[in-house]
Amino acid sequence: MCNVVCSLVIYKNDILMLRNAIDSFLKTNLNLKLYLVDNSPTNELSILATSAMIEYIHNPSNPGFGASHNLAIQKAIDLGANYHFIVNPDIYFKGDVLTPMIDFMKSNPLIGMMMPQILNKDGSIQNLPKLLPSPFSILKRKIKKPTSLHDKFINKYELRKVPKDMIYNVPIISGCFTLLNLEAIKKVGMYDDNFFMYFEDWDLSRRIHKYYKTIYFPKVSVYHEYESGANKNKRLFKIFVSSAITYFNKWGWFLDSERKGINTKALQQFK
Repeated sequence: MCNVVCSLVIYKNDILMLRNAIDSFLKTNLNLKLYLVDNSPTNELSILATSAMIEYIHNPSNPGFGASHNLAIQKAIDLGANYHFIVNPDIYFKGDVLTPMIDFMKSNPLIGMMMPQILNKDGSIQNLPKLLPSPFSILKRKIKKPTSLHDKFINKYELRKVPKDMIYNVPIISGCFTLLNLEAIKKVGMYDDNFFMYFEDWDLSRRIHKYYKTIYFPKVSVYHEYESGANKNKRLFKIFVSSAITYFNKWGWFLDSERKGINTKALQQFK
C-alpha cells in the first residue's frame, strides 16, 4: 500500500521547472506515488513520467485546478493512502521536507491540513497564512493605499508580526504546497469544482478548519517561484474576480457570521 501520495496539476509548463518540482519528490525515501495531472491540450509533457513512482494523467478538458487535483485525491483514497500533498508546478525544495510534515501530522490526528514555510527564490518569506478574508480584505490587499493604513491592515491579515518559527493554527493556508490528512477530506469533501482557479484552496482550508487544525509549519521550507499572474494577465484577473464572487456567494459577503469569531480565536494564539 502506498501511504503518501502527491499530485501536480500542470498546463503547458516549462519542462525544466517541472523537473525541479518532480526531482524534489523523487529524492525522498518514502513509499510515495506522484500523479501528474496534465490539463494541456496535448500530452507532450508525458515525457516527465520517468519513474515507476509517477503516473501521468492526460486531462485536456482542463476542468480547473481543484477539480484536477480531485482526480488524484480520489486515486489516493482508493489506494488506501493516509496523506496527500498538493503541489504547484513552480515549487522545489532541498532535503527531506515531507517526513517532518507527515510525522507532525501523525502526532496529532486533529490536524487536517498543513503547509510549510514558503520562500521566494532569494530566501525571503512569502506571507501566505491568513485570516479569513472579507471583501474589503481583497480590495485593500490589491490597492495598498494609503500606505500607513495598508501596513496596519496587512500585518494583521497576513499575520506578519507572528514569530517566523512559530507553529500555529490558521484558518487560511495556501494551496501552493499543502499536506492533506485524507481522513479530513473524507469528512469535509475535496476541492469545490465551482472554482476554476483561485480561492479553491481558501475554501477547502476554511471547511477543514471548522473541524480540524489547519497548521502553518515553518520548521521546514520550500521555494515557490510565485509570479502573481492575476496582477499581470487580464484573463487571469477575470478568473480571480469570478472566483472571489464564488467564494463570497458561498460564505457570505459582509454578513459572514462565522468569520469574526474564527479570526478572533486565531489571533488569541499570539497574545
